[in-house]
Amino acid sequence: MPDKISIRIDGEYVPAEKGQTILEVARAANKYIPTLCWLPGISSVGACRLCIVEVSGINRLVPACTTPVQDGMSVTTNSERLAHYRRIALEFLFSERNHQCAVCVSNNHCELQAMAQRLGVTSVRYPYSFPKLPVDVSHPRYVLDHNRCILCTRCVRICAEVEGAHVWDVCGRGIRSLVVSDMNAPWGQARGCTNCGKCVQVCPTGALAEKGFSVEEMVKQDRKVTRLAVHRGGHV
Repeated sequence: MPDKISIRIDGEYVPAEKGQTILEVARAANKYIPTLCWLPGISSVGACRLCIVEVSGINRLVPACTTPVQDGMSVTTNSERLAHYRRIALEFLFSERNHQCAVCVSNNHCELQAMAQRLGVTSVRYPYSFPKLPVDVSHPRYVLDHNRCILCTRCVRICAEVEGAHVWDVCGRGIRSLVVSDMNAPWGQARGCTNCGKCVQVCPTGALAEKGFSVEEMVKQDRKVTRLAVHRGGHV
């Protein structure tokens, strides 16, 4: 039997089990914490930093998706401080790449766009980087547009942990990081790719998309993929 513990989230006592993360306990208790890189059924990496929360006794903000709960822990999920830093994180995501929503296949179906609306990000206060990034159209069915990638690594983890193909990885460092297939070979030449499309469906933006779709037409089916991941014994 798992060890039962009790923590407080926003002043309310909620049940938890040792080994769970703050995010898992909060979701089970219907407490909203914003995320972009997290998905049920696959490992958590804390890449987007939108799930930061306040924990009593800890001066720094901690990512809810990778922080395990402890008995007696008191967590705050919503405050002016958290809203401030979450907006900053989101603005950095927009400024680092070339997100042109009006001409994106995922416009109005984009998690990044929806998150900006939810958190009240209507403008970006930081200078845009405008990097010159390639678009990989070598795959017969799918396209990879680095300009719209937020480096959430959902594609990397779903390919490795659910499909078992290990096609995707991240190369480079910092702002020069890129998602690459098969040791930086064009996607169409990736021998390990099974053409399953799971990476495309879990991508939160228009970075991975299916060919043949025009502006606003690409609707992702991430729930079908995550349902499969959870049933295979992944993280809820």
